[in-house]
Amino acid sequence: MDTKTVTPHYAQTGVSGLDDVLAGGLTRKNVFLLEGSPGTGKTTIALSFLMTGAALGEPCLYITLSETEVELRNGARSHGWDLGHAIKIFEVSPSETLLDADQQQTLLYSSDLELGETTRLILAEFERVKPKRVVIDSLSEIRLLAQSSLRYRRQILAFKHFFASRDATVLLLDDLTSEATDMTVHSVAHGVIKLEELSPEYGAERRRLRVLKYRGQRYRGGYHDFAIKQGGVAVFPRLVAGEHRTGFARTQVTSDVPELDALLGGGIEQGSSTLILGPAGTGKSLYAIQFVAAAIRRGEKAALFVFDEELGLLFDRVRVMGFDLEAMQSSGNLHIEQVDAAELSPGEFAHRVRTSVDTARSKTVVIDSLNGYQAAMPEENALVLHIHELLQYLNRQGANTFLTVAQHGLVGDMKAPVDVTYLADTVILLRYFEALGRVRRAVSVIKKRTGAHEESIREFRIGSTGLVLGAPLNDFQGVLRGVPTFVGNLGPLLTPNASAEPNA
Repeated sequence: MDTKTVTPHYAQTGVSGLDDVLAGGLTRKNVFLLEGSPGTGKTTIALSFLMTGAALGEPCLYITLSETEVELRNGARSHGWDLGHAIKIFEVSPSETLLDADQQQTLLYSSDLELGETTRLILAEFERVKPKRVVIDSLSEIRLLAQSSLRYRRQILAFKHFFASRDATVLLLDDLTSEATDMTVHSVAHGVIKLEELSPEYGAERRRLRVLKYRGQRYRGGYHDFAIKQGGVAVFPRLVAGEHRTGFARTQVTSDVPELDALLGGGIEQGSSTLILGPAGTGKSLYAIQFVAAAIRRGEKAALFVFDEELGLLFDRVRVMGFDLEAMQSSGNLHIEQVDAAELSPGEFAHRVRTSVDTARSKTVVIDSLNGYQAAMPEENALVLHIHELLQYLNRQGANTFLTVAQHGLVGDMKAPVDVTYLADTVILLRYFEALGRVRRAVSVIKKRTGAHEESIREFRIGSTGLVLGAPLNDFQGVLRGVPTFVGNLGPLLTPNASAEPNA
């Protein structure tokens, strides 16, 4: 097929993720509105839209009523882009006679003359370049010149019909600086994309976008996080787990610790999620890393996303227990990433997790911990929805997901900052308890959707070889409350090591 004679139905924006949200891009020969406050990324998206067209050999025109050509080219250069001569930039400036007080008409408002002159300049430049893609930046200048809503609407309609008759795809930018909320362009435009910037109490600003309207086109609704980075804008489409299904065998995988596997009824099923609950220091991270190491020994790949702990400290801490995470990382079998919740939006985090599964083929994913994830999500309800979609997606890709949650307190009645126990397929509960003058640790499985499991409670110790689990504590009652009652013999308790135990 001769691609030169075929015009694609969509004009792709060239923005990573945005065409996915738009289900293909912008339908050609239509007018679209991109609106947002100053600094939300409108110009960057517009330049990417034109550069994508220029790469396809389409004539492109950027009409600017606010920024100068030098400012635009410098802004593009900051992203590593050289606009060159592929994109024509046309600065619309008022005629010198309109700026000269001696030449101004007294019977007509100067704005009437300026609007007519501005329109004439825009149309003349269009006829000269004959572009297939056009950006007009920004509508606030035209709105001010029009002065009334009626004249403004008529002017926008005139632009729409003019560009449509010339087979051009047009992107109108609006910086929303007008005091009055004018929905004129919303009703005229074929599609409307709104950019927003949020300012949390702490951390970097967060940006998100939403498609408000798209005639005759199904698109991905709701809010989608995006970021402006060197190289342009990256959009992270909202994850919809129902759109992703992969066939895989639900085999049982083990931790390589026989007692732990027995507690879990033989192991966990492929494509399931496991929540590890417990107070600080009980060993939640170590349990997750045990499954990571077992997966890598099976020849699989794994991904570890760490919110709370500095990676250097984590590497040193688990190395003395027999887990060399740096060697696993160097071999390419483990993707490990330090996540800064103050700098990362939930949408971008979900995108990184998806990439580790889709691209790196990770079959075991650890998120340590949800407490750190919550720091990126002030609204708890939204956090639960994010986790739900992410877990459903990972399960359908056949990945084993391990989540850790630190509960408040050390013994007795403890609560988690967010309750996601109903989302996980398996829940492992870790506890401190006192016995014979020592603080000990206990583990139990309180939920497993995919099969039977032990209903017992086992003591465990963290030593130089990692996890060591003992026999079920059948002779104690109240272990999970922290201060158990002895009702039998002392046989099941683990003998402490002579050396100090590493902290987990």
